[in-house]
Amino acid sequence: MSRLERLALIGNHLPRRCGIATFTHDLHGAIVSTSPHLNTSVVAMNDIGKTYAYPAAVTLTVRDDVIDDYKRAAAFLNTSRRQVVSLQHEFGIFGGEAGGHIVELISRLDMPVVTTLHTVLAAPSAAQARVMRRITSISARLVVMSEKGRALLQGTYGVPSDKIDVIAHGIPEYPFFEPMQAKTKLGFSGRAVILTFGLLSPSKGLEAVIDAMPEIIAACPTAVYVVLGATHPNLVRDQGESYRESLVARVSALGLKDHVVFLDQFVDQPTLLDFISMCDVYVTPYLNEAQMTSGTLAYSFGLGKAVVSTPYWHARELLAGGLGILVPFGDSAAIGREVAGLLRNDVRRHAMRKRAYAASRAMTWPQVAKRYVASFETAIEQRRTVLSVARSALRSRPVAHALPEFKSEYLLSMCDSTGLMQHAVHSIPDRSHGYCVDDNARALLLSASLAEADAPGLPEIVTTRFAAFVQHAWNPDNKRFRNFMSYDRRWLEAAGSDDSHGRTLWALAACGASDPDEARRRWAGSLFGAALGAAETLSSPRSWAFTLLALDVHCRRMPGDVAADRLRRVLADRLMALFKANERKDWLWFESVLAYDNARLSEALIRTGAATHMATYTSVGLQSLRWLMDLQVAPGGHFRPVGSHSFGRAHMPPEPFDQQPVEVAAAVSACLAAARVEASADWAARAMGAFNWFQGDNDLKVTLIDPRTGGCMDGLHPDRPNRNMGAESILSYLLSLVELRASLRASTTPENTTSPYALALRA
Repeated sequence: MSRLERLALIGNHLPRRCGIATFTHDLHGAIVSTSPHLNTSVVAMNDIGKTYAYPAAVTLTVRDDVIDDYKRAAAFLNTSRRQVVSLQHEFGIFGGEAGGHIVELISRLDMPVVTTLHTVLAAPSAAQARVMRRITSISARLVVMSEKGRALLQGTYGVPSDKIDVIAHGIPEYPFFEPMQAKTKLGFSGRAVILTFGLLSPSKGLEAVIDAMPEIIAACPTAVYVVLGATHPNLVRDQGESYRESLVARVSALGLKDHVVFLDQFVDQPTLLDFISMCDVYVTPYLNEAQMTSGTLAYSFGLGKAVVSTPYWHARELLAGGLGILVPFGDSAAIGREVAGLLRNDVRRHAMRKRAYAASRAMTWPQVAKRYVASFETAIEQRRTVLSVARSALRSRPVAHALPEFKSEYLLSMCDSTGLMQHAVHSIPDRSHGYCVDDNARALLLSASLAEADAPGLPEIVTTRFAAFVQHAWNPDNKRFRNFMSYDRRWLEAAGSDDSHGRTLWALAACGASDPDEARRRWAGSLFGAALGAAETLSSPRSWAFTLLALDVHCRRMPGDVAADRLRRVLADRLMALFKANERKDWLWFESVLAYDNARLSEALIRTGAATHMATYTSVGLQSLRWLMDLQVAPGGHFRPVGSHSFGRAHMPPEPFDQQPVEVAAAVSACLAAARVEASADWAARAMGAFNWFQGDNDLKVTLIDPRTGGCMDGLHPDRPNRNMGAESILSYLLSLVELRASLRASTTPENTTSPYALALRA
């Protein structure tokens, strides 16, 4: 079992006044006491507009309504390299619809999350169900405090039983005291004390106990009902103290001023334990059956109190077998009858107290802390095992999906007489964003790839339009390609980005080598020669990589081009120098950050090394790609591309979202390139694993492609797919599909059928 050494907790924390804050504080303290070697920290949730004087254990705060705070917290936890995070979940303490902001945090974490669910709803709203399913999916383990919670997780949310730990709400280790001493200390000598404590709100059902007091007093004239607790802060914020005032008015109207005491306090634990110690009967008259957890019930039960409660889920389970008394919801007559009966019958009351105290010993905080630590260590061990298996699986597991048939209908629907439009609103071309040479170059590359694969091509007129767009993008004045064009055919710049220039060179080289039309091949070769001169002045590493991919194609077609071969070595040496400058023990990459199209950098060196017989290029290409692909393995074993939220985060593990098809396409191509230079099934299996992201082997388990039309959605947000279908996404999918189908076809030739590469592709 992996030993826990570095732990973080997320939740509310004292001095914020609420049950979750008390729970987080007590759980943290118990874990530290039972495992003093641990390095711990707490990320505390702040409610709107509030700040608190937190203890030193709280190392970071999150404003519940500020989404960037959640992202910042995830980065902090990743940087501090915590082994596991313990999340306290209650819908109302996090921002966003149904508390969904917390998903933004936990989905970015590199370590396993163990989530304690303080509420599990049997009939959630659509938003609550969506958030809960994301949390249960992301969490390595789930803790509930009752068997009812386990049953609901299994039945309502489909969580497997072996992922769930049932750990009781913790209670203080406290002796079994008679009430007399505490009554004297608190000024209630000679009274029969009934107690309810906790934050006041209408859901607590206090009215039923107040209405029961006349019957209780008739049986026990010394009886007093003590209501200890401040009004819930959210209620005060929205309504002031009107609820408390209504209770006071009710007491006055019933003539109970001498028998009902309101103590508007949020007390520390020693004071709270004194109050619990002094009571003869503890009452929880809550009105909501679907209350999974009650800390006040657990504490009173654990101190050996006779409890009368309504049958909400936690009470029904905890008090079963005569350990307490259950009464119907809102039934003041039943409450009066049962409380009066206990106050009149000392023998029955004391027997119930002793049974409760004996039954609760496994609930003391030291025992609960040990069970939590065991759950954390299980999560760490499972994570280690899953990552090991997942990395092996991506190298050797059978392909989960057959390759789809190539369909171009949707791509063609995005084209007009000018060329390919950039974006779409769902599946409708969005003319407001016009066109770009990036996408039309990719489309020209797709056309050439189909021809090279000897597959049915795109309509001739469409390929011609892609070529015409690239030709029109060429600016002979500065020897660069323009990139963005408005829908009314106005260029929006004199020169596009370095990357768009490099990508267009790649498309031209492919067209010049593979296009079935001889005239278009001559055109592409001529424009490639004119545009190549600017390549050495480009400063973007990705533009170097795209140019190297172009030169790989060009130099195979024109092996005697000395200038092209020299440029190839210049650009490859630049990438090598970048790698050496940024390489660290835990960071085998060309830059201090991960961005987009990452695997193209590795692919460029792998292809260049193979073509030039420069083993150093190939070695760095494979080394960097292996490091990158290992980072792109989700805990479940599926491929998880570097998320766009990662951009600009130096030497940080990748963020999981937003996930975009362009990353997947780069990974597929790079792994196939690696498979051609290393005789192993590893790389081909990784390529297939990456492609399967399109087909639902991803974090959200959703298919991004429309197999009827060849459409592809724009990626994955943390909670939903991006249902727009833009040009970059379609082309990323189609280029990957064509490349994989071509590789599979090549692997079925007689001389290749038994190679590890072929076997992996056909698995």
